[in-house]
Amino acid sequence: MSINTILFDLDGTLIDTNELIISSFLHTLNKFYPNKYQREDVLPFMGPTLYETFVSIDKERVQELIDTYREYNISHHDLLVKEFEGVFETVQWLKEQGYKLGIVTTKMSNVVMMGLKLTKLDQFFDVIVAIDHVTNPKPHPEPIEKALQQLDAKPEEALMVGDNHHDILGGKNAGTKTAGVAWSAKGREHIAQYEPDFILEKMSDLRDILGGMKV
Repeated sequence: MSINTILFDLDGTLIDTNELIISSFLHTLNKFYPNKYQREDVLPFMGPTLYETFVSIDKERVQELIDTYREYNISHHDLLVKEFEGVFETVQWLKEQGYKLGIVTTKMSNVVMMGLKLTKLDQFFDVIVAIDHVTNPKPHPEPIEKALQQLDAKPEEALMVGDNHHDILGGKNAGTKTAGVAWSAKGREHIAQYEPDFILEKMSDLRDILGGMKV
């Protein structure tokens, strides 16, 4: 059976929000805990939800930290976000070939749309499942299962593409094939240790992979 559905994570996979995310964390943490956090300290925070990250830092001020992060993140969004090389052309090709396309992300839906519109990717996706659409974020299968349901797709016919272990484990938990991207901010080795079915060195690799996946 061939793959007919591709689900993508957004940040760090389709669009390069790495600098935006890192600077948002550093701004927030330096405001509340001056000079305590450096760039390398916030890399592990990329992938989990903001709640998961901030509750591990300060249970008493979680909402205050989240609000500060989101305010900075939105106000600096268009200045710091750009698409990864080859993403637009590859997603456009997938759409032209008739693949069902969806976004599954731990981001809020309003900021998801900002990123998609900025990079003109919004025209290609039939379904978006954001953090505010689910009870349980990735790696729980709920968001991926919800996207598959909305796309009328079966897990065995789907591929989940992402830059973080949450994406790979989420895909495995939902029963899809998985692809990790080598341009993950945490490095190729990080994503490889979770044993995705494929690792993309560049987004256009999807074309070759999908061509060879028909059984």
